Amino acid sequence: MSKILIRGARVLGGEPQDVLIEGEVIEAVGTGLSVEGAEVVEAGGKVLLPGLVDLHTHLREPGREDSETVLTGTRAAASGGYTAVFAMANTFPVADTAGVVEQVYRLGQEHGYCDVQPIGAVTVGLEGRKLAELGAMHESAAGVTVFSDDGKCVDDAVIMRRALEYVKAFGGVVAQHAQEPRLTEGAQMNEGVVSAELGLGGWPAVAEESIIARDVLLAEHVGSRVHICHLSTAGSVEIVRWAKSRGIDVTAEVTPHHLLLTDELVRTYNPVYKVNPPLRTERDVLALRQALADGTIDIVATDHAPHPHEDKDCEWAAAAMGMVGLETALSVVQQTMVETGLLDWAGVADRMSVTPARIGRAPGHGRPVSAGEPANLTLVDTAYRGEVDPAGFASRSRNTPYQGRELPGRVTHTWLRGKATLVDGKLT
Repeated sequence: MSKILIRGARVLGGEPQDVLIEGEVIEAVGTGLSVEGAEVVEAGGKVLLPGLVDLHTHLREPGREDSETVLTGTRAAASGGYTAVFAMANTFPVADTAGVVEQVYRLGQEHGYCDVQPIGAVTVGLEGRKLAELGAMHESAAGVTVFSDDGKCVDDAVIMRRALEYVKAFGGVVAQHAQEPRLTEGAQMNEGVVSAELGLGGWPAVAEESIIARDVLLAEHVGSRVHICHLSTAGSVEIVRWAKSRGIDVTAEVTPHHLLLTDELVRTYNPVYKVNPPLRTERDVLALRQALADGTIDIVATDHAPHPHEDKDCEWAAAAMGMVGLETALSVVQQTMVETGLLDWAGVADRMSVTPARIGRAPGHGRPVSAGEPANLTLVDTAYRGEVDPAGFASRSRNTPYQGRELPGRVTHTWLRGKATLVDGKLT
């Protein structure tokens, strides 16, 4: 078995320690470790985290391989420090059958840059009319536990109730894209001062908040789990906080871009800032950061949404919604949460590895950095500062809102079950 000795790493941001990997597991954690024949990685005080887990990734395969593939998406994931991603169902064909989710699962296994767990659609064709084959997808080789029509809202309350009842039988979770469709018809950006000045169709906060309020009440009534995708408003935070105080089994995620960017950027009319849900106000950004810090928001999820050049290099109204995020997520979290004092690195590990793995039931991920645990690890040079250059991305798409922006931190190494997928910032 191969042996790797990571020397002088700050595990979860603590004091420097040595970590010995033997085969697929962590053999020992301590100081002054020395093993004959081991490959030595001099960490030099870099931060060592459990491999990151993304509960919300768009890999686009099958059907939109011009945007991304399972191979390019998982290479991007490894570059960003991820060892597991959950692939959303809005592919072509939609991942609403056992056959499609198994295809995505096996492509992930074949490429090996990170584990790929498919998310199954809630409704057939994402059309919101009829439940998809939830049980069959769960019983398939992919073992689906998370179901979502992301990109569309399950706006029919009866369908949503039935989905919550169905997944309860096997401990699954419905991840809701909270967007009331009638309230967002023709919407182009956040509804507020900026949309009024620019004359763009507004996307009101209540369109998100009303669905979240309904769904936490449905989850309470059914006694099931509901997860809120890409929560983006201060009002949504308060609803989730209230629901948790009642003991409702709700979890929520925030994206890196909603922790940093505001709707003021839309004044540039640059479609790279067009995203679903839209960039909100500074007040919302600050509320989201605080909620992530206090645990009201459980996790950071990238909503990595790659698009080809032609879908973004056009006028605002015609542009697709979405941003790539796998390769910049940890840097944005370092800037917005760690360097502001809202989270320490143990907190980052919880929000970006431990808790998403628990919500998605990802075995072997989000585990402690200790002896006997799977060697899914990420090494981060937190002292690094550099401008984002999408030309160097592993993703097939380049629609990042951070081009030319200086961000802190850089993932230098990623290990998936003891196998290096990224070494010195380069994919293996």
